[in-house]
Amino acid sequence: MRAVSVYEAEGMVLCHDVTEIIPGKCKGRAFKKGHVIRKEDISRLLNIGKEHIYVWEINEQTIHENNAAERLAHAVAGSGLVFANAAEGKVELSAAKSGLLKINTEALERINDIEQIAVATLHSNQMVDMGRKVAGCKIIPLVIETKKIQLIEEICAAYYPVVELKQLNPYKVGVVTTGSEVYHGRIQDCFGPVLKDKFERLGSSILRQIFVPDDISMISEAIHSLLMEGADMIVTTGGMSVDPDDVTPSGIRAAGGRIVTYGAPTLPGAMFMLAYFGQVPVLGLPGCVMYHKSTIFDLVVPRILAGEELSRKDIIRLGHGGLCLVCEECRYPECGFGKGI
Repeated sequence: MRAVSVYEAEGMVLCHDVTEIIPGKCKGRAFKKGHVIRKEDISRLLNIGKEHIYVWEINEQTIHENNAAERLAHAVAGSGLVFANAAEGKVELSAAKSGLLKINTEALERINDIEQIAVATLHSNQMVDMGRKVAGCKIIPLVIETKKIQLIEEICAAYYPVVELKQLNPYKVGVVTTGSEVYHGRIQDCFGPVLKDKFERLGSSILRQIFVPDDISMISEAIHSLLMEGADMIVTTGGMSVDPDDVTPSGIRAAGGRIVTYGAPTLPGAMFMLAYFGQVPVLGLPGCVMYHKSTIFDLVVPRILAGEELSRKDIIRLGHGGLCLVCEECRYPECGFGKGI
């Protein structure tokens, strides 16, 4: 920061607000801190009585806050995002479409470890609607060293993308509903309509629903039938508990699936099962999915539809933030459920 004559100030950045007082008319800010002095501003500054002002110089070694914020935003952003105009050293990123928000938290920590830089985001792995603000990129001082922005661009290139929005793929979902009471028509199935609604909201559809009794071989046969029909995902319902007659997990195993996990550190949703037949995921859904608005379903299914193959470690990580408070009026995803670090 240095004091300069206003005649020499063109292209420099004000370090302070400049107040204009017109007796009997007004008193207010004529120029705000951070304003880049233009040629036409000089006469007005002289009229205000400012022959000297305090400025930051912009040169090859320094960048104005707005230009730096724009470079920062473009460095961290991947696909599916739109940029707001830079203002006061900040650029906001919003969703260009509905989809799954992904944040590379390791890269985010490295960026924010650089002084005079701030990048704040929503939590990763949540669905967001088009137009939702998902991140803000802020330069703290009015002018920042060029080398800091160059360092961030190098970090972002190595981790690219730091922030992105993944579009969900439209899956054909096969459903296997177990339970002799439903199979024999003693009670009506209530799970199917719930799943139809949930998957349609995510852009997918139900290929077919097969009803089978509590029989391991019939569960296995139903899974293979749906695979042959071209199901991109299979979900099983009606038998995910510790009761000895709940044989759905055994049916999934008998079908030859590669078991990733039986059990998840989420409440509700602890009796969840995940397996794969090649690249096709098979989900054993606990009963809570039918009557709770937010469950393990909402934490796992969007990620699978976005093309992710989940590991046991991915499921284990859900424990931090995996406790749903079952609020009287569900606010998910505007709450802490599923939002661990």
